[in-house]
Amino acid sequence: MLFVYNNPFIQQSTMILTDTHTHLYYEEDAEKRQELIERCDQNGIQRLFLPNVDSSSVPKVLDTVAAYPDKCFAMLGLHPCDVKEDYLQELDTIFSYLDRVRIYAVGEIGIDLYWEQATLPLQQEAFAWQINKALALDLPVVIHCRDAFDQVYEVLQQQRHEKLRGIFHCFTGTLEQAEKIIDLGFYLGIGGVLTYKNSGLDKVVEQIDIKHLVLETDSPYLSPVPFRGKPNESSYLIYIAKKLAELKNRTLEELAEITTANSAAIFRI
Repeated sequence: MLFVYNNPFIQQSTMILTDTHTHLYYEEDAEKRQELIERCDQNGIQRLFLPNVDSSSVPKVLDTVAAYPDKCFAMLGLHPCDVKEDYLQELDTIFSYLDRVRIYAVGEIGIDLYWEQATLPLQQEAFAWQINKALALDLPVVIHCRDAFDQVYEVLQQQRHEKLRGIFHCFTGTLEQAEKIIDLGFYLGIGGVLTYKNSGLDKVVEQIDIKHLVLETDSPYLSPVPFRGKPNESSYLIYIAKKLAELKNRTLEELAEITTANSAAIFRI
């Protein structure tokens, strides 16, 4: 079954939407993964950026990119929830793949105090290390931040550099926080939470210029309405795009053009 937003224009146009953050590779069944890609095609989602989470997930990212080289683009990093005492060894393993694949960002990286609090010092170290890696490679960073805005912002301030850029993934914060992130030269990744009735994110996003926004699903997590509570997939980006277009009084085509251009500026592709 294809979940296609009921708008004939989408099916007839060359509209290109970009999912700047999806774990598509979690689906290891080739046939089911192909169906996910086909549903993306039906909904205009033509560019998908894939972050790994640890060293074991890198080959899965690479396999998916190899299967869909015109649609899928790799990122590499160590997720904060996977930062342990041996994080330097893990980072060495992850970035040893640089000679096998072109990557477009270092991510997802950052700090998570929802699931992991005891490892905060290690998370801070790993975050700073990976920011420096991104600067050395002249790549953007894609930041995971959960219950840790102040800690993430502190590291970013410490590492502030004219070349430092990227996406604050899954942004759900306040307008004040958004302005701080934008001031650092980052874009805000807007996902399924935007469609949640009582999230309040819509009120914040209404006040932010669209030039600072990109779209994402974080699939298979954070499904938008009407699929909330079910596994997410990149084709559902259309529902996030529709909501954002309504908030910004734009057509879907205009919304797609602007947000995809924003992603192209970040990833330089």
